[in-house]
Amino acid sequence: MEIKRIGSQASGKGPAEYFTGTVRIDPLFAAPEPARVVGASVTFEPGARTAWHTHPLGQTLLVTAGCGLAQREGGPVEQIRPGDVVWFAPGERHWHGATATVAMTHFAIQEKLDGKTVDWMELVSDEQYQG
Repeated sequence: MEIKRIGSQASGKGPAEYFTGTVRIDPLFAAPEPARVVGASVTFEPGARTAWHTHPLGQTLLVTAGCGLAQREGGPVEQIRPGDVVWFAPGERHWHGATATVAMTHFAIQEKLDGKTVDWMELVSDEQYQG
């Protein structure tokens, strides 16, 4: 058994090459091999969002606070709220973030495939963000 105590892992800033706006990433867990699951709490300030990206084994988002937006390629921009659970299938190109006026926090859970959890692509344009 392992217990990760609150405050034992440093918060990080979402890097500008993968995020637009102010984003804080708080690591939650990374299961040791042979397990593959990794989780983080991610907070997006108003207007902040990820770049387009995919996950080799998919991703689950559990929205915990605020109001956000999510879009899969070819689909509409959808509002997401606390209690919502969002699943992106393996290889599904997508983005997610806060609304223009309200911050949003979610837990992001994904698995590693050959040590990799995400493939980052280009930033989401303002036009794409506004739907």
